Amino acid sequence: MRKLLVLITIMALTLSNVIAQEQLKINTSKSTVKWSGEYSFYFGGHNGTISITEGYFIKTNTVITGGKFNIDMNSIICLDIEDDEANEGLINHLKNDDFFEVEKYPEATIEITAVEYHNNTSMKIYANLNIKGITLPESFQAEVDYSKQQLTAKFKIDRQRWGIDYKSKFRDGAIADGIGFEVILSL
Repeated sequence: MRKLLVLITIMALTLSNVIAQEQLKINTSKSTVKWSGEYSFYFGGHNGTISITEGYFIKTNTVITGGKFNIDMNSIICLDIEDDEANEGLINHLKNDDFFEVEKYPEATIEITAVEYHNNTSMKIYANLNIKGITLPESFQAEVDYSKQQLTAKFKIDRQRWGIDYKSKFRDGAIADGIGFEVILSL
């Protein structure tokens, strides 16, 4: 009888955890991903945006514990080049084999694997980032604003880890390995 009670208690606790977990769909029209790339040997670079096609957070009880987000690599745009021809040239260059191989890898994903809270609004997120078919772990700091129903994060990745390895033949045109991201995810 005691074993049966223990088994029922374990099942009830497991069921209550499942019930307390919900999926919160993000609003892609209110969410933004800004990117920036810099030159290695002088000030300057380029910046733009890229679109999230769909995504969700996993909320367990009252906190975010996971999530997954899909990024449309074809949606990359540059915001700092005003000349249409030069802007299109950069975007085509970013989409080709030198950088993201968008024709072959049209989507990137971020999947949150764990969240470590510092306090109610500040956290460290551990995630798997898939770019160009390569999935690697990343971690970054994030802030949540419950009144705005928004999570924000700023971080950089080393593009070399994902085979984004374009190397300029000219020292002045060399690109830094870090790609910066500023992400706002809204419900």
